[in-house]
Amino acid sequence: MEQQIVFLLFGGFIFLLLIGAPITVSLAGAAMIAYLVLDKNPISFVQIAFTSVGNFPLMALPAFILAGALMEAAGISRRLVDIAESLAGPITGGLGLATVLACLFFGAISGSGPATTAAVGMLMIPAMTKRNYDLSYASAITASSGGLGIIIPPSIPMVIFGISALGLRPPAEAVALHGEFSSVSISKLFIAGVIPGIIMASSIMVMNYLISRKHGYKGMDSGWDAAGLRRSLVKGVWSLLAPIFILGGIYAGFFTPTESAVVAIFYTLFVGVFIHREITFKKVFNSLRTTTWITGRVLLILFAATVFGRLLVEQKIPAHIAETLINMTDNMYIIWTLLILFLLFVGMFMETLAAIMILVPVLLPVTYMLGADPTHVGIVVICALSVGFITPPLGENIFVASGIGGASVESIVVKVLPFILVLTIAIFTIAFVPGLSLWLPNLMGY
Repeated sequence: MEQQIVFLLFGGFIFLLLIGAPITVSLAGAAMIAYLVLDKNPISFVQIAFTSVGNFPLMALPAFILAGALMEAAGISRRLVDIAESLAGPITGGLGLATVLACLFFGAISGSGPATTAAVGMLMIPAMTKRNYDLSYASAITASSGGLGIIIPPSIPMVIFGISALGLRPPAEAVALHGEFSSVSISKLFIAGVIPGIIMASSIMVMNYLISRKHGYKGMDSGWDAAGLRRSLVKGVWSLLAPIFILGGIYAGFFTPTESAVVAIFYTLFVGVFIHREITFKKVFNSLRTTTWITGRVLLILFAATVFGRLLVEQKIPAHIAETLINMTDNMYIIWTLLILFLLFVGMFMETLAAIMILVPVLLPVTYMLGADPTHVGIVVICALSVGFITPPLGENIFVASGIGGASVESIVVKVLPFILVLTIAIFTIAFVPGLSLWLPNLMGY
């Protein structure tokens, strides 16, 4: 019976995707077929789906999306880009470096890969082409850097991972083998993402330097302009304070990640209305419309993925997968290699949030049995799936960058391949050295 349910769930899901059904319909349809075969009451399907959005931490999702949209309307993202440009100065590939820095700054606000690509790309892609950067390369580095938006805290996928992992307890066998495991919390995930995010960003910077040196992409001819840097810092001081204020409040214990999202909204409105004076009713309305559309789309996926994941757990499918993998090998490096390659493959075809909600019930039991810290697992999963933003056929960031700059998707894909290589190396480094994710949370007492 279990094999039949596995076939119905995954076979039905893949079949529906192949015939062009949206991912929400594919997940819900496959789960409903399995429910009917198991002779379960279809009403419970709806009840589980409805309960899935009743988590308090989930309130952070629409709030962070709205905060990111308002920060663009308030001129905060533009000022962050100006600061990044001033810092890059005459360095070879300086505007490419500034793009990575700008995505780091904006990622510490938006928590979304495509949103980061759009906000930074609208400013940096035209700037790079004016400095004789190849259009497809300018689009490629922007798309690659946009994925940092989900690693640098606060991060929407981290919120979803934290919610998905809350109900999953370590198996008794894992506790007997490795002792008690630390709990997963969204705050801890946020802290754990800082160093891996910097490592991922550094890998893009190194590749940008090598490519820029080869193709002659130079920095500013005038060198560093101290006065210009000072002006951009003065103009952008409130923009720089945004991530410091939001993340500092979380880590200092003044508010939870969910509450910090609401704080971010009020901070942005204050800066946009009273400091920058750029927010209008029209911009607020557009931000609300964007937030409603994105949130509704994500929540529909969450409805379906929760039921799909519940069926997996009830049928003990994750436990069987864990047992099969461990019977093959108990070498942690081999398991990590298999999991990362699998995640990179999944990221090519599936949206990040849906992948997290489906895979967490499967992956955590495997890693628990091997003694891996669940927070470290979460960071590796999110880093690996972030590459999915630049790997076709899904490659959301590639399509966003193509729409902004006008370069063809095919030309951007060719230019993005070196960045995929260095990002993959960075992911393996983060996976094989748990301290890179766990040192900062341990230092702060988590």
